Amino acid sequence: MTDQELGIFGEQMAQKHLVKNGYAIRTINFRYLKFEVDIIAQKDEKIIVVEVKTRQTAEIGEPWMAVTKKKQRQIITCANQYIQSRDLPNEVRFDIISIVHNQYRTKLEHIEDAFST
Repeated sequence: MTDQELGIFGEQMAQKHLVKNGYAIRTINFRYLKFEVDIIAQKDEKIIVVEVKTRQTAEIGEPWMAVTKKKQRQIITCANQYIQSRDLPNEVRFDIISIVHNQYRTKLEHIEDAFST
């Protein structure tokens, strides 16, 4: 599986996980300038901005560890544009879905409220 295929697999798995757990998917791969948000969902009256990180191994650390402060600022910038352009008054939460997928296992970890503005 190429890195691109693995990324697509991870995002699809994350979407299924969210829907199964009562989230409504609003937007996938929202782009603003050079930034991108993987998934924007809604649960109850809250907008959930989700960054998905998928790796084949956790040998050098769990995938969620790749969401650096710089990446968080990029996600927040992109999410703010999405919310302002739609005049959404909803509360916003930033989650990370961390996935390790290889021939031996698939492990999904959903970290709610992983970072804030």
